[in-house]
Amino acid sequence: MRITELLTKETIKLELLATSKGNAVSELVDVLDRAGKLSDKAAYERAVLDREQQSTTGIGDGIAIPHAKTNAVKHPAIVFGRSKAGVDYEALDGQPSYLFFMIAASEGANNTHLEALSKLSSILMKQEVREKLLTANSADEVLAVIDQYDVQDEAEEVKGSIAGNILAVTACPTGIAHTYMAADSLKEKAKEMNVSIKVETNGSGGAKNVLTAAEIEEATAIIVAADKQVEMERFKGKHVIIVPVAEGIRKPKELIERALKQDATIYQGSGEGRKEDQNGGRTGFYKHLMNGVSNMLPFVVGGGILIAISFMFGIHASDPNHETYNAFAEALSTIGGGNAFGLMIPVLAGFIALSIADRPGLAPGMVGGFMAAQGGAGFLGGLIAGFLAGYIVVLLKKLLSGMPASLEGIKPVLLYPVLSIFSVGMIMFFVVNKPVSALNGLISEFLGGLGTGNLVLLGLLLGGMMAIDMGGPINKAAFTFGIAMIDSGNFAPHAAVMAGGMVPPLGIALATTLFRSKFTKREREAGITCYIMGASFITEGAIPFAASDPARVIPSVVTGSAVAGALAMFFGNGLRAPHGGAFVIPLVEGNPLLYLLAIVIGAVITAIMLGLLKKPVSE
Repeated sequence: MRITELLTKETIKLELLATSKGNAVSELVDVLDRAGKLSDKAAYERAVLDREQQSTTGIGDGIAIPHAKTNAVKHPAIVFGRSKAGVDYEALDGQPSYLFFMIAASEGANNTHLEALSKLSSILMKQEVREKLLTANSADEVLAVIDQYDVQDEAEEVKGSIAGNILAVTACPTGIAHTYMAADSLKEKAKEMNVSIKVETNGSGGAKNVLTAAEIEEATAIIVAADKQVEMERFKGKHVIIVPVAEGIRKPKELIERALKQDATIYQGSGEGRKEDQNGGRTGFYKHLMNGVSNMLPFVVGGGILIAISFMFGIHASDPNHETYNAFAEALSTIGGGNAFGLMIPVLAGFIALSIADRPGLAPGMVGGFMAAQGGAGFLGGLIAGFLAGYIVVLLKKLLSGMPASLEGIKPVLLYPVLSIFSVGMIMFFVVNKPVSALNGLISEFLGGLGTGNLVLLGLLLGGMMAIDMGGPINKAAFTFGIAMIDSGNFAPHAAVMAGGMVPPLGIALATTLFRSKFTKREREAGITCYIMGASFITEGAIPFAASDPARVIPSVVTGSAVAGALAMFFGNGLRAPHGGAFVIPLVEGNPLLYLLAIVIGAVITAIMLGLLKKPVSE
């Protein structure tokens, strides 16, 4: 089937008016509905937005491919829209999107429809196609461009002369667009690098070009770029790199180089070998920890900022017995501290256990976390409770696996809750709480007794850790340590953490302003966004720059962040709010202006280093 059987003049709009992601989706859905392609417009739009919640379909390079497969589609179709001004579509590269292809697939779409839809995704990977679509003056020109490149798919296997035989699997939740774009991106880069690769695609029409046992046995490494479950047991004993499907699209060279070097852990099978996840981190301990931290974070951020705001009325304004008492400050402190912060550790432990043991782990995890919070074991006790509960439930599942099938229904509602909560509760009560509470006291006493020089060194370390991988495991380790210190009543470490986390995007933004000749036009435009991301404490804003020039960018941001963290400690700053960036600087303990100065100095150091290290570029 030709793509232009699904993309017609009636589904082309050359002048989109939308200025936001939501408006762009609505405008494109309207085009489909007017063309008679939908049976339920509202249901289809909900399906598209639900897909966006899983991961953005703004793939970068100015393209967005919102899509959904649902019975709200009457006839499979594609709508093309173009925005000359660009729309902030939360694209993977942080840039505006100009070209939009909304794909509507029906639940009963046949393979020929699905293959045409997937072919479109592959065509859009070509730069010359994008350039022609941007300059097309009519719907006929758009259709002509698509027809020109709508040729028979190339073989899924690329042969190269460089030693190493790479295999890959790509998959996205709907199996329409990203699956095939990641496959094409990997094949194109492998051909350029002269590396042999074979790609299996797990699309809506099922797995294609399936990897054989013999190919897996001979493979140097396997790349799994997927946002949904794929068959993994066949890779047991092989080096497997597991990343989101978006990384297959955006970072094919990096993935292939890692595969050639076998820079990946060996998959152990039975679900235990999945070493990387959508957060870019490794599974096992890290995956479960991040599941707990990410679900805990809204409680920490909301509660912490409310507590910090209450101190604006006076440090004791929430105390009814103090002369500075203010009822509103008491309400803020009660909501933030007594309630949101009170749930922080139970939620952390519950979602760690949920990650390990699925739903049966949630109840014992939360009970264990609550006991840790009430018993003085704090953040560390919550971590122990979460892992303890998760693995106790895993053990219970194995022990009870031989029960008669007639009793299967009582496991989740009776046996798992009673036995797991009892086991976790007894261990927390008699074994964990008292020693961990004592350890927390020793840690707080140790930090409180550190001299200025040692505090500066701690700030230097924490600030630098925030910039090394900008959202990766090291960054998360520093951030988690800062939250743990807030929970134990020591607010200085997190001040260093936030200062260090704000510097990378701010320093890069400043460099793109001061040293314009060292950056491309696209990078200078992205630099403007980095001002906002840095001010909002979103360290990940620096990732595109670090990925394109790691040798110069990473040393620059680490140096600036380390200095900012050290200065925050030196100036005696403390931070009760775990997030918020520039918006919570007025709430900093100590002198807020000195804290701001620490961040500015760090950003300036990063900018100057980048200006000195980078070479002028030609557009």
